Amino acid sequence: MSKQSHENDVAFIQALAELLNKNELTELSVVREYGEDDSLEVRVVKQATVVAAPAPVYAAAPMAAPAPAAAPAAAAPAAAAEADPAAHPGAVTSPMVGTVYLSPEPGASAFVKVGDAVKEGQTLLIVEAMKTMNHIPAPKSGTVKRILIDDASPVEFGTPLMIVE
Repeated sequence: MSKQSHENDVAFIQALAELLNKNELTELSVVREYGEDDSLEVRVVKQATVVAAPAPVYAAAPMAAPAPAAAPAAAAPAAAAEADPAAHPGAVTSPMVGTVYLSPEPGASAFVKVGDAVKEGQTLLIVEAMKTMNHIPAPKSGTVKRILIDDASPVEFGTPLMIVE
């Protein structure tokens, strides 16, 4: 690739980024063909600010007898973590937009499962972004309490993936 071609590609990518902002888009993907075996594939994604929203309620739990007055105050942090897994102190969130894979290859066993003890830095899963497999490490040592996504699921930046306590 010549220096001129490289400069043209950089200018093209900058123009795409400006187009993304000007038209209030969040993602833009383009393939630029140069010849039979030469092309440039560009995907420009605007990182959005993640705002925590209450999780949807799918089914109402049966009502029990009223709890003592002190119980709701103690249960509030736990309830908030249950309602919004991203707010949980042990939440592992996606650092990028992509597709999650729980195992190193199709048909292989998962990197981790609920109840497994993990060490800091151990691979928990893979997020594929732009045909690049990004290993997501455990941010701390602990136990996998919940896996919040399914294999081969698309994820956004900041999506909670699992809980490690």
